Amino acid sequence: MISEQEILNASILIVDDQEANVQLLGEMLRDAGYACIASTNDPYEVCPLHQKDHYDLILLDLQMPGMDGFQVMEGLKEIETDGYLPVLVITAQPAHKLRALAAGAKDFVSKPFDLIEVQTRIHNMLEVRLLYKKLEHYNQELEQTVLERTAELRASEARFRRLTELSSDWYWEQDENGHFTKIFGPVLEMLGIRIDDELGITRDDQGARWNETELEMLETNLASRRPFLDFVYSRTNPDGSRQYLMVSGEPMFDSSGRFTGYRGIGKDVTDSMHPNDESPTNE
Repeated sequence: MISEQEILNASILIVDDQEANVQLLGEMLRDAGYACIASTNDPYEVCPLHQKDHYDLILLDLQMPGMDGFQVMEGLKEIETDGYLPVLVITAQPAHKLRALAAGAKDFVSKPFDLIEVQTRIHNMLEVRLLYKKLEHYNQELEQTVLERTAELRASEARFRRLTELSSDWYWEQDENGHFTKIFGPVLEMLGIRIDDELGITRDDQGARWNETELEMLETNLASRRPFLDFVYSRTNPDGSRQYLMVSGEPMFDSSGRFTGYRGIGKDVTDSMHPNDESPTNE
């Protein structure tokens, strides 16, 4: 919310070629407690002044010699690129009111002035203007925060992938139906396996034979939604050699406790197994 003090501290520019009107409006604003009031009788000065000071409200007379209020608003539009003109027009011509609103003014007051009406319209417009600026500032901060968090997330993901590469050969994730959704690392090339993009299942392209007992134990772990650590299983390649893989995994749950799948890491441990070693899962 906007406080009363924020409204009274808002910056206001009075624009009227008649000095008497400038003095009347200035005195009325000061009596109401407004502290930041500027004025000019020259419509050509409005855009440079607003470019420099960015007023929260411009009280703009429409009928001025040399350059009328409508031309001034056209110049202000080049400064206010977001399309919001903080302009309250002053006019003695009823026909100008709708035209002024169509040109971008946010409100109007009529000559001769009704001071209570003028004070009310100025107060209301400043409240809206300051809320708009506060929202704009908040959106900028939010956008910056999103950019920073996105950069942090990307850096975190890069660190995670690097740590995964150092500690294992691959990282994997499955959905609640057991379909692979993410695989980082060279496991597919290492094992000669490809993933069916539509079904999310793996198929062996090299004719290797997996140890069915070990696979059943692994599938039992997955089906029971229990975490498992350093589970070793093996396959026999077409050339008769034995290949050993070690995987660890944990179930994933959403904020409501619903099971959403598994994630884990894997490693080829063939080189660490002795020729006569049997997979510990075969015991």
